[in-house]
Amino acid sequence: MFDPVQLRSFLAVAQTLSFTRAAERLGVRQSTVSQHVRKLEAVADRPLFDRDTHSVALTPDGEAMLDFARNILDTTERALAHFSGSQVRGRLRFGVSEDLVLTRLPTILCEFRLRHPLVDVELTVGLSGTLQEALSRRELDLVFGKRAPGETHGTRVWRDRFVWVTGPDLPRLGPDEPVPLVAYPPPSISRAAAVTALEGAGRAWRISCTSGSLSGLRAAALAGLGVWAHAESLVPAGLVPAPSRARLPELGSFDFVLFTVGPVADGPAGALAATILAAGDRLHDVPADQPRR
Repeated sequence: MFDPVQLRSFLAVAQTLSFTRAAERLGVRQSTVSQHVRKLEAVADRPLFDRDTHSVALTPDGEAMLDFARNILDTTERALAHFSGSQVRGRLRFGVSEDLVLTRLPTILCEFRLRHPLVDVELTVGLSGTLQEALSRRELDLVFGKRAPGETHGTRVWRDRFVWVTGPDLPRLGPDEPVPLVAYPPPSISRAAAVTALEGAGRAWRISCTSGSLSGLRAAALAGLGVWAHAESLVPAGLVPAPSRARLPELGSFDFVLFTVGPVADGPAGALAATILAAGDRLHDVPADQPRR
């Protein structure tokens, strides 16, 4: 028999690729998480992780265990909710980053609806910075958005990085020409990352198109109006990496994070946070040069 407690620890490690971060997420000691994983490996009679002092990597059997763990835990939670009569209900004010709306939000909300059909969702879409301000005013219960490098608040769902993308017909951009930027308005984390990288490299730049809408920026980039700093795992359809001849500087990494005010262990906010964390490894595409470990 597979122990649900051990499976939760396994899933947390598989999603964070870190025993330390898994322990922080679960609110237990790292030694407890390690013990749970060892016991699970003993029951499976297979190693589920390759680990050393620097990295944690899923083995092929660990990859297979991911689906089993999710299914077992999901079935267990639904059975407990059914027989305890304690189904979550109420209204949830949920804020989500613009770039997640057309990519991962349907998956999130579909899974949440199946688990918690009695919760009504009031959805607010916007820039991560704006959503965090609304959260601090207690106008939202839960925010799923981006966290700038160096910040530590919130619970990480996955780590990503910005890349330069554009349409296939971007006009030739010389190394001495101002870089045309397609960007969200302030306070945009991706805009700040683009400007910081260009100024750090000594490149001139100009804002060629500003929009608060992901579809608007996608249209501008597709039309070749400029380059766009975007999350690598969520690049909209039709956009391609900016050509190397443009000699654009590297962009930094950042985190997709759940933000709350205070603990959210119970109620609709806690239920949606748990759904997002449980699905974390399926909500993003692993970059080609950063294989899943």
